[in-house]
Formats: sequence, structure tokens, C-alpha cells
Amino acid sequence: MSVRMRLSRKGRRKQPFYHIVIADQRRSRDGKFIDKIGTYNPMTKPAKIDLDREKALEWIQKGAQPSDTVRAILRYKGVLYRNHLMKGVAKGALTEEKAEKMYAEFIEKKEGQIKTRQEQSAQEKENLRARLFGTAPKVDVQEEE
Repeated sequence: MSVRMRLSRKGRRKQPFYHIVIADQRRSRDGKFIDKIGTYNPMTKPAKIDLDREKALEWIQKGAQPSDTVRAILRYKGVLYRNHLMKGVAKGALTEEKAEKMYAEFIEKKEGQIKTRQEQSAQEKENLRARLFGTAPKVDVQEEE
């Protein structure tokens, strides 16, 4: 039995939404699965990814093979980097404390980049909205006494 980490499509026509699942390779794309480890929404900008990093790492270490898209998601979320660090700890190249520190720094940097990208996207939306509809005049409301 070959276990795969892959996307299971949900959502309506032309509005895809995916669950990141662990499934037997022989099962159909949207069929029965072993475990659900997250969700992926490519329709938002930037794409919204909710992933249980601990479960994903556990399944990678058990030998589950990710599909190409799931591999990209795991790389983006830092799961593959943590797996790499854990292999270094097992070989004695790193201490566990140093590996955890390196992983925490990586996650902090990555989350900062994601937040910057979200703010930039919100600003672009606001600029587009202002360009299309104009800016609303500011109305000063004065209290009557």
C-alpha cells in the first residue's frame, strides 16, 4: 500500500477549494482518505493555506509521498525544512535545541513575509476600489448641544 499526501477537491464549479489529505494511492481523488491535515484555497490572494504542521511532519516521517502541489505547500509552510533539520539531529550534525531555534527563526521570517504580502494585496485592492469608484468625501459630524 502506497500512501500519498494529496489534494481532494471541494467547492463549486470555477471556485475550487481543496482539503490536504493522506490517502491510499489507489483511491479516487475525492474518495476515502486516511487523515485530513489541512485546507488550501487558491482563490484568495495570496492563497490561504491552513496546515497542521505536526501531523504533516509525522506523515512525512512515516513515508507518505506528497504530490507535486502538496510538496510545494509543505515547502512553503516549512514542513520539509523541519524534516531536513530532524534528519540532521538524528545524524548528530545538530543538537535538537539548535534545530528548534533555526526552525523558529525560519517560521518567524516566513510569517512576516506572508503578512507583508497580505498587506500589499489589501492595499492593491483599496487602490483599485478608489480608482474605480473614486474616493468618498470625508464628512465631519458635529455634535449639537
